[in-house]
Amino acid sequence: MDKLAIDGGKPVRKNLLPYGHQWIDETEIQAVIEVLRSDWLTTGPMVEEFERAFAEYVGIHEGVAVSNGTAALHAAMFALGIGPGDEVIVPAMTFAATANCLVYQRGTPVFVDVDPDTLLVDPSAVEGQITRQTKAIIAVDYAGQPCDYDRLGDIAEENGIGLVADACHALGGSYRGKAVGSLADLSTFSFHPAKHVTTGEGGMITTDDPKLAQRMQIFRNHGITADHRQREQQGSWFYEMVDLGTTIA
Repeated sequence: MDKLAIDGGKPVRKNLLPYGHQWIDETEIQAVIEVLRSDWLTTGPMVEEFERAFAEYVGIHEGVAVSNGTAALHAAMFALGIGPGDEVIVPAMTFAATANCLVYQRGTPVFVDVDPDTLLVDPSAVEGQITRQTKAIIAVDYAGQPCDYDRLGDIAEENGIGLVADACHALGGSYRGKAVGSLADLSTFSFHPAKHVTTGEGGMITTDDPKLAQRMQIFRNHGITADHRQREQQGSWFYEMVDLGTTIA
């Protein structure tokens, strides 16, 4: 090949590779039909079942399902209490949602460089940007590679800040014998059709901290302590709103 196609050379493909392609078989179709025939098209028993199965798969206690990966990151920022004046360190090479999620909470993203060999956030660069305003680090498992969570975890612990894994590319991966999804205080996933598994859209946050999980469950439900199904199970009719949440379930 004398020249790249972008420089006027012959393209190696007639058609561009598709952005994503999903495999849906009869099992998935029947599962959707089962839900459509039930009384619960949203926030129903299948959501809880999915949360339990996902958390078990990554070896952690809590899974909180939301509407997409961006919503997962947003819920994580809320759970950590990010607000005006707070700084969160994010890698310069990532998708927009990694930084946008904390801006939604009126926090300030602090961009740091990545290692040119791995394209993963450089722990030394992270350490150099810690200030009194720093409240969390978001590490991005770019192209499915887990970050250096040993060093990042030490930095977070030494400074009393949260560590969030944007693991949307890395479901099924592992780092030193531990599954992606169990490597940070909060790990976020996307179920967009371009990802490893899909629910059409969808997202998940995993954590071993039940208090953080509860904050995210309330946040995804307008800041109300119980969703529709929980109120039905409790025989309750009133809405108890304890925080300013949103609707990302």
